[in-house]
Amino acid sequence: MMRKGRAGGRMEQDMEKTYSEFVAIVGCPNVGKSSLLNALVGEKVAIVTSRPQTTRTRITGVLTQGDTQFVFIDTPGLHRPKTKLSEYMVKQVKDSVADVDVAVLVTEPVGEIRPAEQELLESFRARRLPAILAVNKIDSLAKKEMMMEKIAAFSGLFPFAAVVPVSALERDGVDILLSEVKKFAQEGPHYFPDDAMTDQPERVIVAEIIREKLLCNLRDEIPHGTAVLVESMKERENQEITDIQAVIYCERDSHKGMIIGKGGAMLKKVSSEARAEIENFLQIHCNLQCWVKTKPDWRNKAGAISNFGFQ
Repeated sequence: MMRKGRAGGRMEQDMEKTYSEFVAIVGCPNVGKSSLLNALVGEKVAIVTSRPQTTRTRITGVLTQGDTQFVFIDTPGLHRPKTKLSEYMVKQVKDSVADVDVAVLVTEPVGEIRPAEQELLESFRARRLPAILAVNKIDSLAKKEMMMEKIAAFSGLFPFAAVVPVSALERDGVDILLSEVKKFAQEGPHYFPDDAMTDQPERVIVAEIIREKLLCNLRDEIPHGTAVLVESMKERENQEITDIQAVIYCERDSHKGMIIGKGGAMLKKVSSEARAEIENFLQIHCNLQCWVKTKPDWRNKAGAISNFGFQ
């Protein structure tokens, strides 16, 4: 579990009332859900790239403010599944709205309402789930009035509890969104230590950082056909350094060659960028070693999907 800093903390409960709230962050691919999660938590707990379907599973971000603890559930973008992995990702979205206090539907400020967004609205209605519309990427607009048509279209389809324009990138409107979300908090215990930021183990976050660098540096379908498994993480005795062994899996031998690059240049670049971010995350020097292996068509093999942690 990732906490603020490397020092652990314990959850202290006193006789005063405490509140908790589970919030699902949903929407189509590449609308900025993970960026919004990071902005709400105040730390990077989910990887972010410009590519759609970066997030593959549910990621929990935790924020505790005084007596209230928010548990944000970031989800993959809802899309038409083409592989068993895609089916798993879509299931994560549908399961995430099954038992939360409120949903935050993230959308872009312009464009038509997508069928997947309409499907999410129907799921809210069927579950009688309150929802907040977060219109993200307002920093990309020349004129804020351009988003009014999109807001009007959404408002005509569903009675949102609130509509909040935000820029996750610039944290514009994030505090307003958080205040609207807080209205749905329920009296109850804090389910995580008050200094926790996510329920993700360190190994999972390290693997995701490596995958983020693959997504940023590789082109076309190659990065979406990769998975990263951290096989070992061990801090050296009496030394401020952690040894990390990670394997990058891809679906084709030709992809393996591209990931490694000429003379190992691409793998070295990915590993170097990942190591820098991992060191910042762990607050310790790291010796990161990455290998590349081929596992053909793993995205359509249930056993491989399970082995890579998608359960």
